[in-house]
Order: sequence, then C-alpha cells, then structure tokens
Amino acid sequence: MVIIVSFILLAYRSFILRIVKEKNAQHEAEVLHQKRLVLENIKAQESERKRIAVMIHDDIGNRLNILSLWLNNLDTKGDDIIKKNISTQMGSLIDSARSISHSLYPVNLESVGLVLYIEELIANLSGRVNISLNVSPKFQKKDIFIEVQLYRIIQEFTTNVLKHSEASRVWIYIKDNKTNLAVVISDNGESFEYEEVKKGMGIKNIESRIKSMNAAHKWKNVLNKGSRLIIKIPYNNEFPNQNSIN
Repeated sequence: MVIIVSFILLAYRSFILRIVKEKNAQHEAEVLHQKRLVLENIKAQESERKRIAVMIHDDIGNRLNILSLWLNNLDTKGDDIIKKNISTQMGSLIDSARSISHSLYPVNLESVGLVLYIEELIANLSGRVNISLNVSPKFQKKDIFIEVQLYRIIQEFTTNVLKHSEASRVWIYIKDNKTNLAVVISDNGESFEYEEVKKGMGIKNIESRIKSMNAAHKWKNVLNKGSRLIIKIPYNNEFPNQNSIN
C-alpha cells in the first residue's frame, strides 16, 4: 500500500511539474510575442517618421534655401524693408522645417553618429540645463536602429527633466562592456514616484523603446535628490528572459 501511495504521489508530482513547465513555456512565448510586436510597431513608426523627415529635410528645406538665395539676389529697387521682412520670414521657415524634420527623425544621425548627435543636443540645451556626456574610449558605432532609440530615450529624458524635475544637472554615461552596452542617464532634480507616473507618455515612450532593443532597465529614483535610468542592451539579437535589472 505504501509503495502504491508513493507511486501515485510521484506520478501526481510529475504531472503538476509538467503542467507548470508548460504554463511557464506558454507565458514566455507570449512575452516574446509581445516584445516582437513592440519591436515591429516601433520599427514601422520610425520608418514612416524617417520618410516624412527626409522629405521635409531634403525637399522642403532645399526649396526654401533656393528661394532664400534668389531673394538675396533680387533687385528690390530700394525696398529694403520688404526684402528684410521676407528674408526674416524665410529664415524662420527654414529653421521650422529643420526643427520639424529633426523632431520626427534624426535624419543625419546615420552619417554623423550617435555621440556627435548627442553632443549637438547638449549644445542646443546648454542654456537651459547643464548636461555632461561621458563615453568610454572603447565605444563603437552600433546598429542605426539602436542608436536612434538611444537618442530618442536621451531626448525624452532631458525633455522630462526640463518640464518637470527642476534639475540643474544631467549626466549621461555610455560604456561598451563585454556582453552589453550600458547607458546611464541621471539628474539632480525632484525625481518622481514611479508607480504614480508610469502611465504617462514620457515613461511609456522610454520603456517602449527600451523593450524594442531587447534591453534590461531599472529606475533608481530618490525624491528631491534625482532620478537615474540604467539600461543594458545585449549585443546579441536574442530577447532576454528579463526586462529589468536586479
């Protein structure tokens, strides 16, 4: 009787373990599927953004530049005020076209590179917040999709800092490790309670882009002392089993 009971218990335990294993495998497959959907969605968005941005940058921007050159060569017969006003409006249109193009997609990032593009962002924001960039000497150019996502994350983080945190400093660290690319972005602002703001578009946009890179991440926030975002992007193309850093 003892042997029979033991056999039944072992069989039942084996059955339960098999069910749990199948459930875990099903859950992992669903998580992987959702991550792939996020990746495909972001790639589709970036492709459309790039198409529109290039059109604005190359077509409209170039046309405005040509018009500006023609205007400067016109003989206005003494109507200097009219010429000056038109030139001012034309300059504003050119700047607006560039700004719209840049906000849609970092058109020149592929040729310029991530580091120089971040430095340009820092230069543009230098009058509003002090940003320091530290890049490891071993850093190598990454896939354009990864570089675009990282630039967007840094852009979103700094935008949130300027809008909400009252920070005076932002630090950006980029380092190539053996198995991953580590990126740390932090500030000295008021910070935030993650559970209270995680549904906001800023955090959603950042975390969606992190997921699209198969990356792990962790927020380290201390109220009134600053926020820190740690991202680790694997070099391989496989999806990790976790989406946060312990």
